[in-house]
Amino acid sequence: MIFMNTLKYLQIHEYLLDVDLWRLFANLEELTQTSLGFVNSLFSIIKAYVEASETSPLMDFISVLAKYFRGSLCQSHQTYCLNYSAAVFYLESLRQRDDFSIYLKWCEQNEQCRRLHLTELLVAPLHRLTRYPLLLKNIWKRSSDSTEKIMIYSIKEKVEKSIRDLEGKVKWLDNFQKFRHLQEIIIWPPLWDRDKRFFIPECLKHIFKEHTAEHILSPTNRHLLHEGKLTLAESTRFLDVYLFLFDDFLLITKTKRNKKKLGSSDTGLICPSLTPELQSVIKEGGSCTVLDQPIPLDRLVVKSIDPLYVSGFGLRNAFLIQHENRYRQCIAAFLLQAHTEDIKKTWMTQITTAISCFTKSQETKKIPLFKVPAESSEI
Repeated sequence: MIFMNTLKYLQIHEYLLDVDLWRLFANLEELTQTSLGFVNSLFSIIKAYVEASETSPLMDFISVLAKYFRGSLCQSHQTYCLNYSAAVFYLESLRQRDDFSIYLKWCEQNEQCRRLHLTELLVAPLHRLTRYPLLLKNIWKRSSDSTEKIMIYSIKEKVEKSIRDLEGKVKWLDNFQKFRHLQEIIIWPPLWDRDKRFFIPECLKHIFKEHTAEHILSPTNRHLLHEGKLTLAESTRFLDVYLFLFDDFLLITKTKRNKKKLGSSDTGLICPSLTPELQSVIKEGGSCTVLDQPIPLDRLVVKSIDPLYVSGFGLRNAFLIQHENRYRQCIAAFLLQAHTEDIKKTWMTQITTAISCFTKSQETKKIPLFKVPAESSEI
């Protein structure tokens, strides 16, 4: 709150106006008020319980737990936690600025911060949420009323389910953001640019409206299994390529780096889920241009290359990717080189496993889940 209130004060006086409060702190104010309300209510009940001479307000105690844990407490934490990873990444990008660094250092000198940095403080609500089940478990252990124990246990189960749901939401959100950024940096060239054999006059190019990449790279349709940088051997040169292995096809792209002027790129917009290689490409204003059409896994063949055959060409840790058509004719081949033998083995294992899983899933889809019984002649 010290960091957030200080930033609000500075922005009122027209400093750090471009810093997004929500991206850094999300719903911190709401979360603070909700947590404080829970703590005050809890201690009020405990105080009344201790001071009571004969009767103890057990149901009031249960009502407080039910009110907050079945209400806004877990919801507020979920909203904050879903923004956490993006907030930390945004913070790291802002640290490069001198004016923002001065603001951070000034806030860190406050004695209430106990010499902790903002990164260490932002994670506190996540730790708090994971400790709530332990608190409820301890209350459950010390309860003597059977009805009360059942209710507390059900609340604990609900909080644990909320945490499991949050983990799933975080993974989904990271995956969604990653695919959204991939759509921005992966360029799909038109047919006549991909292959010079095809001549299309300018007056006819409007006919070839290709399927948009937004639907091809959709997080709802597919999952990214593996990715990384390799070297493609061509007839006269070696080309740096970046491969994306999805659960239904392999995509080979070539990386293009455009050196931007210092400060021209918005590093805060980079998705933290992207690999360091892709992040460096984005920072330099680069992109990944698709070399050829996606290779469906049921049309893909991967083969290891013996060093004896390619050592004369300066190739090491090489393997071959073949794209076959429906008639099992090879229509494209890519001779790839990894930096190390381990990376080569990892790629071949990942591709082989993906092909196996895809084949099994396709076979499963062909098998009907149940047979429709024959209609009775009496009906």
